[in-house]
Amino acid sequence: MHDIRMIRDDPDGFDAAMARRGLEPVAAGILSLDEKFRALTTKLQEMQSRRNEASKAIGQAMGQGDKDKAEALKAEVSELKQSMPQIEEEERALGEELRAALLGLPNLLDPSVPDGDSEDDNVFLREWGEKPSFDFEPKEHADIAPALGMDFETGAKISGARFTFLRGDIARLHRALGQFMLDTNTREHGYTECNPPLLIREEAGYGTGQLPKFSEDLFQTTDGRYLISTSEMSLGNSFREQIFEEADFPMRITALTPCFRSEAGAAGKDTRGFIRQHQFEKVELISAALPEQSEAEQERITSIAEGLLQALGLHYRVVALCSGDMGAAMMKTFDLEVWLPGQGAYREISSCSNGGAYQPRRMNARYRPKDSKKTEYFHLLNGSGLAVGRTLVAIIENYQQADGSVAIPKVLHPYMGGVTKLEPLG
Repeated sequence: MHDIRMIRDDPDGFDAAMARRGLEPVAAGILSLDEKFRALTTKLQEMQSRRNEASKAIGQAMGQGDKDKAEALKAEVSELKQSMPQIEEEERALGEELRAALLGLPNLLDPSVPDGDSEDDNVFLREWGEKPSFDFEPKEHADIAPALGMDFETGAKISGARFTFLRGDIARLHRALGQFMLDTNTREHGYTECNPPLLIREEAGYGTGQLPKFSEDLFQTTDGRYLISTSEMSLGNSFREQIFEEADFPMRITALTPCFRSEAGAAGKDTRGFIRQHQFEKVELISAALPEQSEAEQERITSIAEGLLQALGLHYRVVALCSGDMGAAMMKTFDLEVWLPGQGAYREISSCSNGGAYQPRRMNARYRPKDSKKTEYFHLLNGSGLAVGRTLVAIIENYQQADGSVAIPKVLHPYMGGVTKLEPLG
């Protein structure tokens, strides 16, 4: 959410910032609502003040024996009491309309974000490793994995399209990946492991910005709760409605959770395989940082995600997202894209983002600077460390063997109980 004072101070600048997001000018409409809301608030305050003054004056008039004056004052108080509820309701409705308008707007982009319309305009930053070479034609994971225990048919029978049933060593490898990622994030990088709720209330979805804009991508329960599409929603809201001290920062938390997405906007995309599922697991990295720390913290999160891919021996590249490909709640994002030789393409496996104060403002999460009584909003950042299913896909395609087996990266051997490769089930 945005500070209304910033829009009042520089409406043209705000519209220019929203134009980078592809939006038409919005400041005039917001300021019109704001002006009406403030006028009603002032009117209500004046009515309340006059009611209190008149009520006090009634006693004084009675004490002076001025019955007519007292009766006139009583009539005035009665009229104020009758008319104030309507003004209060108008103020409440305008306040909600103004808040809804602000909540529906995306974050301001960092000045360093490149302009562009789509992922085609993202900017290459660097790459690590080399594409693997094969003495046979590499296959896509969707063609290799069914023989290894990745059962698309059973998943579809149980739950429908975009659900998969894993069995045997491939299920163990999926679990091993999540454990390896968590252990690395906590033991080597100081993140605190969490086990957050998978169901959240509506206001939590508004807090991290998935609501209201992306409601169609979420699964909602009959009691109004939502299944998380990322544990960013649960972890981020763990800071909501609190005031922290400057010395508390940075705060770093991580979790491995199932995530659920309806993929409403992905009709026809990645219908084969394990890339785009309604249910998947992901390790999330969340950092709460002071404003002056957040740029370095985003680089740190990105380096952690890169380190996981390097440990697994997976070739990847890093790109800076352009303005047209940026998530609504973020002001700057780096994507890590892993190479999939079967598909002959790079695919996103981690997004590492700086949301600035956008989410803390929505969830009223603040801190008190040292030697200051005034509170301010800190910054929230997030990154995938990593998406477990997509990492499994990358291992299958990059470590596939001519006989249909898949070698398991050495760093995962301690988690596999002596299993060093996936082999076709008997």
